Amino acid sequence: MAHFISENIQIAYETYGSGQPIILVHGFASNGVINWVDTGWVKTLVDAGFAPVTIDNRGHGQSEKLYDPELYPARVMARDVAGLIRHLEYDKIHGPVPIMGYSMGARICAFVSMNYPHLVGCAVFGGLGINMIHGLGGSQDIVEGLLAPSLSDVRSPAGRMFRIFAEHTKSDLKALAACMQSSRDPISAEALGKIELPVLVAVGDEDSIGGSPDELAQILPHGEALVLKGRDHMRATGDKNFKSGVVDFLARVTT
Repeated sequence: MAHFISENIQIAYETYGSGQPIILVHGFASNGVINWVDTGWVKTLVDAGFAPVTIDNRGHGQSEKLYDPELYPARVMARDVAGLIRHLEYDKIHGPVPIMGYSMGARICAFVSMNYPHLVGCAVFGGLGINMIHGLGGSQDIVEGLLAPSLSDVRSPAGRMFRIFAEHTKSDLKALAACMQSSRDPISAEALGKIELPVLVAVGDEDSIGGSPDELAQILPHGEALVLKGRDHMRATGDKNFKSGVVDFLARVTT
């Protein structure tokens, strides 16, 4: 796995395939391998003629672990994604490139799309619909779950869900807790309405964390919604209809 330095922080990434690059940004407590390789996304995109690049967000995977919540807002992690595009010189070689994020990664991609539109050709927001604007409660339960002595000490459903997932991904629990404690930059409908890029919003119809993809897509000037039938937040990641829908979207907007 390769690394580059973003704002004095070591960030890990991996490249696959050849062709049109696409940057893949994973969700909270995950990493590039868990979110994108193990679910078959990298193979799907390579087979479709793309060159996926996975990034391990700061505090996750093989990237540097940080314990200050002030270093984790999504708008800050968006700078890492923009830095990766520049590090690989895709802006010079290919021009604007597609980006795709899931859950927290979708939020990061929204900030990349808003703050660095010259680097982005199109975007996919997976696992996060209208709640990108409305937000979600329960972050303190997740923090307490991550910092508890053991899983058996965690009582809240949200805390248990993320503690189990974090242990599965062999994550640094204290770094994740700091990430979850970071300030949540509000994203207004007005700000999202200024994204002039094609955006696909894909969320499971049983996903209470992400919320409606249709409502968010209607706010985006060039937004499209993809509803993943029978999928909740955790089970939508590798959904075959999610993959085929994204490949179709990319084929239409990148040619």
